[in-house]
Amino acid sequence: MFRSLGEILILFQQVVRALPLAVRHSGKILTQFYEIGNASLLMACVLSMFIGGVLALQTGPVLANQGLSGSIGGLVGLSMCKELAPVMMAMLTAGRIGSAMAAEIGSMKVYQEIDALITMNINPVHYLVLPRMIAITLALPMLVVFAILAGWFGGALVSVGSSEIGISFAVYFNNLRELVDSGDVLNGIIKGAVFGIIIGTVSCHQGLKTTGGPRGIGHAVTRAVVNSLALILILDYFLTRILLFWD
Repeated sequence: MFRSLGEILILFQQVVRALPLAVRHSGKILTQFYEIGNASLLMACVLSMFIGGVLALQTGPVLANQGLSGSIGGLVGLSMCKELAPVMMAMLTAGRIGSAMAAEIGSMKVYQEIDALITMNINPVHYLVLPRMIAITLALPMLVVFAILAGWFGGALVSVGSSEIGISFAVYFNNLRELVDSGDVLNGIIKGAVFGIIIGTVSCHQGLKTTGGPRGIGHAVTRAVVNSLALILILDYFLTRILLFWD
C-alpha cells in the first residue's frame, strides 16, 4: 500500500487539475452520484440506526446508575457526529462503491477498453476517474448526514424503550440539542468528504493498475477495499486531532 502512495497522490493531482472540465462530464457525475446514493442510502440509515441504538444500550444503564441518564442524548449525538457516522459510512462505501469502481475500471483495463480510449485521444482520468471522484466526494458527506440523523433516532428509541434508562424523547433531544451544535455536524461532514476522496482515489488507482485477467480484477478489488479502510482509519486519527484543535 505505502509503495503506491506516490502513484495515488499523482492521480489525485491529475484529478484536481481536471476539475475545470467537470461541467463537461456533469451527466456522468449525476449518474455516479445517483448510483452511489441508490446503492447505499437505505443500508446507511438502517446500519446507523442500530449503531445509535447499541451505543445507547451499552452506555445508558451505566449513566443511569450514576444518575446521569439525561445525558445519553448528548453522548449519542456527539459520538455519531464526530466519529461513528463518518467512519462507518466510509467503511460501507469502501466495501460497496469502492469495490465496484475498482472492478469496473479494472475490467476496462484488462479488456483493453482503456487503451481504446487513449487511441481515440480520450484521457481516461478525465473520462473515468473525474466523474467518480466528484460524485463520491459529494455523496459520502450526504450519507453521513443521513447516518447522523438515523443514529440519533435509534439512540432515542432505545433510551425511551429501555426500562434501565427510562427517559422521554423530550429529555433525550433536549440534552442532544444542548451538547451538539452545527460545528459538530460539520465535523462529520468534513471527515466524510475527505474519506470520499480517499476511497475514490484508491479505488480508481487500483482499477487503472489492474493486470492479469479476471483474477487480477479480483486482486484489484481486494486491494482497493483493504487500502481504503487502512487509510481511512489512519487519517481519521489525524483528522480528529486537527478538528479538535480547530474546535
